[in-house]
Amino acid sequence: MQFGRTYEEFTVGDVYKHWPGKTVTEYDDHLFCLLTMNHHPLHMDAHYAQETTDFGKNVVVGNYVYSLLLGMSVPDVSGKALANLEVESLKHVAPTFHGDTLYGETTVLDKTPSRSKPDRGIVQVETVGYNQDGTLVCVFRRKVMVPTAEYIAQRGGEQPGRPELKAPAARKEK
Repeated sequence: MQFGRTYEEFTVGDVYKHWPGKTVTEYDDHLFCLLTMNHHPLHMDAHYAQETTDFGKNVVVGNYVYSLLLGMSVPDVSGKALANLEVESLKHVAPTFHGDTLYGETTVLDKTPSRSKPDRGIVQVETVGYNQDGTLVCVFRRKVMVPTAEYIAQRGGEQPGRPELKAPAARKEK
């Protein structure tokens, strides 16, 4: 199974449809809010959301939506990354609610060889996230520094540092 790509494997215009999607639960949203200390009642208080907001229900915190989509893109985009360099833009286009299922896809916008090190390059991508109805909820662009195939080969191949399984000791029957 492929995990990330080398610089040579990116082609401008390619689209990676990330799989599987993720259904966002109330627990996911509340845990993320608590971990990041975002206690806004729009995300945490169902009564507040019902009585005082246009949506009438809790809205999933936007940073979780972004983080989830970023995570979905790792196996296709940045699994081999040397560095995440920049998030150029981030737009929350529509709300996500508890029970929505998010899907993501990423388009390769540009790629540039490194000017200082020939064993890596910069890839610019745009990731979009949408829900089960196909409604666009989030769009972001980022730049990722990725290694070349030569870099990977010089550092141990596809899974550097992975130990080999030792043969198990013979089992004694009782």
